[in-house]
Order: sequence, then C-alpha cells, then structure tokens
Amino acid sequence: MAKKLVYIYPGFERFWHWMQAILIFFLAFTGFEIHGSVEFFGFREAVRYHNIAAYMFLGLIIFAIFWHLTTGQWKQYIPTFENIKGQLNYYLFDIFKNAPHPTKKTVISKLNPLQKIVYFGLKILVIPMSVTSGLLYMFYRYPSKYGVEAINIQSLEFIAVFHTIAAFLLISFIMMHLYLITTGETITSNLQAMLTGYEELDVADEEKTETNQVQLKVEANK
Repeated sequence: MAKKLVYIYPGFERFWHWMQAILIFFLAFTGFEIHGSVEFFGFREAVRYHNIAAYMFLGLIIFAIFWHLTTGQWKQYIPTFENIKGQLNYYLFDIFKNAPHPTKKTVISKLNPLQKIVYFGLKILVIPMSVTSGLLYMFYRYPSKYGVEAINIQSLEFIAVFHTIAAFLLISFIMMHLYLITTGETITSNLQAMLTGYEELDVADEEKTETNQVQLKVEANK
C-alpha cells in the first residue's frame, strides 16, 4: 500500500513529550540519590534539584492538560478493548515473525488499543499518584509567618512508600516505552516522527481520516 508523509505530531506535543521524558529521568536520578542508591550531587543538592524539577513537572502537566482539553487531543486516550487480543499477540509473538501491525495509525487515532489503556492508566493513576504523594512529602512540614505549619499526617513512611511505588511505575513505563519506540515501520521511524512531527502513513487510511474530519466539521456546523 502506498504511503505519504503526514504531519501527525504538532510542536507542543513534541515539546511536552521530550520535556516530560527529561524531567522523569532527572526526577528518578535525583530520587535514587535521595534514597542513597547513587551519589552525584550530594544529598542536600539532590533534594533541592528534585524539588525544582518536581515544580517544573507540575507546571508541564498543567500546560499539557490545557492543551489536551482545548485541542480535543484527550480523545486519543479513551480506552478501547477492540482488537486488544490482536495487539497483544503482535507484541508478544507476531512482531518477531515480521507480521503486519494489527492497527493502523492515523492523525485522529495515533495510539493502538494497548497504548490507549496504558497511557490512560498513566494519566489518571500513576502521574496523579506521583504528584499527590510528592506534594504531601514536600509540604509535610514547611515554614510560614506563623511558625512551622504541618499537614495532619501521622507519618511520612506511608507517603514515602506510595511515592516510591509511583516512581517505579513511571520508570517501568519508560522502559516499556523505549521498547515500543522500536516497533514502528523501522526501528527509528517512531523516534524520527517525534523529532520532526512527520510520519509515513498508509494513503488509504489517511484519506479515510481526512474524510471523517470533514464529516465531523460539517455535522458541527449544522
């Protein structure tokens, strides 16, 4: 089937993707140093850099939520179990037989069924779990003009464990994501698409997508 180069990832989406990856890696690295697993910045500086990166990550999340809501891109992450078995079989077995991908990527459907479920879980469970526990950790004790204020939490132990679990889930996602990068038409095609915004898509699928987009606009104007 013929293919054509399609602009599928806009600028902010690419910026968000790469900045999120950088911040997660940096948060993980400084987090490991805080736990004593590595030594690089020193404990005090690791805590300071970790907190700065955490605020940057929170700001990025706020901008990303706004972008997803205003552009309608949030619809990309609505889970579906349609063809989920075929997608699992592809990743576990068929990909090693050089079999064709069971789902076709389009501008309005960039994610396959398995990706949608994983990303949905990441956005409504893992990242909120990480951010919430991190904020509770940071503001368990903090100075104010009235003295030292405290959130009414009996112990930091539960929060620390909760935050660490979220961190390892994020790291697991990153490792799985690195594998998924290599499962495109070529080993580097998905990486190139997230760098340039352009990806080769099947002409028939893309023409169908453009037709659907026109129909949606017509219906919206009625």
